[in-house]
Amino acid sequence: MTVVIHHNPDCGTSRNVLAIIEASGETPLVIPYLDIGWTRPQLLALFAAAGLTPRTALRTTESPAEELGLLESAVSDEALLAAMLNHPVLVNRPIVCSPKGVRLCRPSEAVLDLLDRLPPGPMTKEDGTLLIDAEGNRVG
Repeated sequence: MTVVIHHNPDCGTSRNVLAIIEASGETPLVIPYLDIGWTRPQLLALFAAAGLTPRTALRTTESPAEELGLLESAVSDEALLAAMLNHPVLVNRPIVCSPKGVRLCRPSEAVLDLLDRLPPGPMTKEDGTLLIDAEGNRVG
């Protein structure tokens, strides 16, 4: 199985995760979920594998969640799923699948646990935060 990333190129965290995966030597399958959307079975499977619920996977910032009334605690998981199918941006990102598991990779360094090998160092995120030192050791 290859590494799969459900990716939003406009998201800094998603770009960081993709860069980490590629620097580790993997050639991931990149799923542009904003362009192709989600299916109900796909979301349910990803959430189950990652230990998420629709509520914990809901992107609440830079999304229409508030204007759609999805932030209220009374909104059911079914309603959240339906909204996510209609508005793919409501699913937080990036979600990465690898032979080691499935995870919502926020913060981006969470992807390191899903890789067979760490990228060579030094490696930083877009904001300059050091992830891998010059000796190839994970920082933080």
